[in-house]
Amino acid sequence: MRFLFLFMDGIGLSDENSETNPFATVHMPNMQALLGDKRMVKGWAPLETERATLLELDASMGVDGLPQSATGQAALVTGKNVPQLVGEHYGPKPNKAVAEIVRQDNLFIQLTQRGYRACLLNAYPQRYFDGISSGHRLYSAIPLAVTSAGIALKTAEDLTRGEGFSVDFTGQGWREQLGYKDSPLMEAPAAGRRLAAVTAKYDLAFFDFWVSDFVGHHQDMKGAVRLMESFDAVFGGLLAAWDDDKGLILITSDHGNMEDLSTRHHTLNPVPALVIGAKGLREKFCKYLKDLADVAPAILRFYP
Repeated sequence: MRFLFLFMDGIGLSDENSETNPFATVHMPNMQALLGDKRMVKGWAPLETERATLLELDASMGVDGLPQSATGQAALVTGKNVPQLVGEHYGPKPNKAVAEIVRQDNLFIQLTQRGYRACLLNAYPQRYFDGISSGHRLYSAIPLAVTSAGIALKTAEDLTRGEGFSVDFTGQGWREQLGYKDSPLMEAPAAGRRLAAVTAKYDLAFFDFWVSDFVGHHQDMKGAVRLMESFDAVFGGLLAAWDDDKGLILITSDHGNMEDLSTRHHTLNPVPALVIGAKGLREKFCKYLKDLADVAPAILRFYP
């Protein structure tokens, strides 16, 4: 059993309003074909097609206020209602209370202790590690969970070997924005196929697609459309290479944001849980999914 967790930061389910919701207008042929020609907007979930199940998850988890990244991501990786435990939605980076919850126990720690292989697929440039070492940068909840399990983050060398991925999957951003002029490049469908191949080496592979939240905060409709068109091209390669009988792909988020560009803030919208794989596997995974804290326990049911 293999599991690919595609975390998309700041993606909720909102009304099909082409003026404010990029998901209402963007052309995503691979995603739409997967969903039976439906779009990832409010009103369709729960939805089941031949390869996929789409559900709504509650990102508020009974706590007042707008959901935030640190507590939302911490809930996803720990299986605990972290906003309730700390008394508020908090973010973007974990404070002391949230960090302690993540360090004590999380999905990556549990899998490692049970003898399974897990990784974070994102590659990080040297400046990221330098910032962590100097104290000028803090881990977000996801790399904090990974490193708390004793799992090394992937580096520029892993990217060069094809074992790690840039946040845009293709490597273009490393060349244009980070200055890695010799960074390898891939066409989007090839990057998706490579994503499937690398995932096959692990029991759980996690990918942090944080740029969606960045675009949402900037209320950038054109940027959001370009971002999701690019993602869909990668997604098409991934779907073509994925064996539904051997594992699941999960796409979910920590809070709403990019689905409503009328505001630069987070939203109270539910977030999607898009699950791809054989029907029996999907049914087992989705059985108890209601909010963010249900995700980690659902994954761990496959890894006793």
